[in-house]
Amino acid sequence: MRPSTLNEVIGQVSLVGPQGFLTSSVAKKAPVSMILFGPPGTGKTTIAEAYARDMRIHYEKINAVTTDKAHMSGAIEDAKLFGHAIIIVDEIHRLDKAKQDLLLPYVEDGTFFLIGATTTNPYISLNRAIRSRCRLLEVKPLGEEEIVIGLKRALESEKGLAKTIDVSVDGLSFIAKLSGGDLRFALNMLEEAAIQFPEGAKVGVKELETIERVPNLAMDKDEEEHYDSVSALQKSVRGSDVDAALYYLARLCVAQDLDSIKRRLLVTAYEDIGLANPAAVQRCQMAIAAAEQVGFPEAVIPLGFTVCELALSPKSKAAALSIEDTMAFAKSKPFFVQDYLKLTPVNVKDEEKYPYDRPDLWEKIQYLPDFLKEMKFYEPNAMSKSAYEQVLNENYERMLRNGRSNDLPSLKKHKKAS
Repeated sequence: MRPSTLNEVIGQVSLVGPQGFLTSSVAKKAPVSMILFGPPGTGKTTIAEAYARDMRIHYEKINAVTTDKAHMSGAIEDAKLFGHAIIIVDEIHRLDKAKQDLLLPYVEDGTFFLIGATTTNPYISLNRAIRSRCRLLEVKPLGEEEIVIGLKRALESEKGLAKTIDVSVDGLSFIAKLSGGDLRFALNMLEEAAIQFPEGAKVGVKELETIERVPNLAMDKDEEEHYDSVSALQKSVRGSDVDAALYYLARLCVAQDLDSIKRRLLVTAYEDIGLANPAAVQRCQMAIAAAEQVGFPEAVIPLGFTVCELALSPKSKAAALSIEDTMAFAKSKPFFVQDYLKLTPVNVKDEEKYPYDRPDLWEKIQYLPDFLKEMKFYEPNAMSKSAYEQVLNENYERMLRNGRSNDLPSLKKHKKAS
């Protein structure tokens, strides 16, 4: 039971409301190419079809998962027969570069208008050339009230369930809460209820719980929401918001995506906690090992433990930022290692060789070449409240004050401290 026109579409006011972009486009009879992106079940394809019907021009619909070049070429040839045409490509992010490139010249010369629908970030999944020729329009998850409107329509419509069951207000709200903004999920659950319960039955929360209790989380590993949750987990830990960090961890645990959790927590521990609390970094590794050993569902216990500790721990990005900056410099300024630092130095006098037997000299030796000796790649976290990191900072400042030398013969003349 799809809307026939844009004014029947639920929600998406910024697109199909009275002042919405698509509404204005239809009113002016000015079709545009566009990419509709957003979570599953939010109506992207429905909006595309309604837009094409409102424009009253021919449209073809293809699915990027099942289409091939021959099918696409056929759709393009059909579009050429009409003055104006629209080609709707569902799951457009599934088209490889060659197939995306096939569309380009025809979109560019106006043979047809392209409407792509995708659940992924178009800036990541689509060619720049395609993006530059299309308006990027976000289709947002529906609110619970909007989901309820869609469910009521389905219950009452002759093309829907035609009042075969009577779902209570609380029951509709229950479905809407579980749906996570996905109207397709909500309608499927309503249809399951119509199949499971006899005609005319009164269906409430108790009955619906026998069908589904788990919220519909958009956590498919290929979906944008999954990557957003992984990103939000690290940002919440970095921001010391333990409640948010636990929530995003829980979302990933519901999806049982231990691989993503492991990678993100390890990176977070080393990058954001780092020198401020190395013990927490080590315990993070231990918690991950424990989670791997016990597996889900028990894995959530060590994972929850380390997320709480990391979020509440003092933070320091000093080490992570220092190596990033140094990597950038190393790529731009290559140099030869000094002779006394080489693994097997050739034609070097004994007094100029590295003193393996003189640990008292190691802190006094200059390890950078002369043209870099004043460079400071490590930037201490001067604001650190970690006692451990403060000790490291003091040690670093002490060695800076003492200075270093590349005159090994002179250094070696000083007697070894007893």
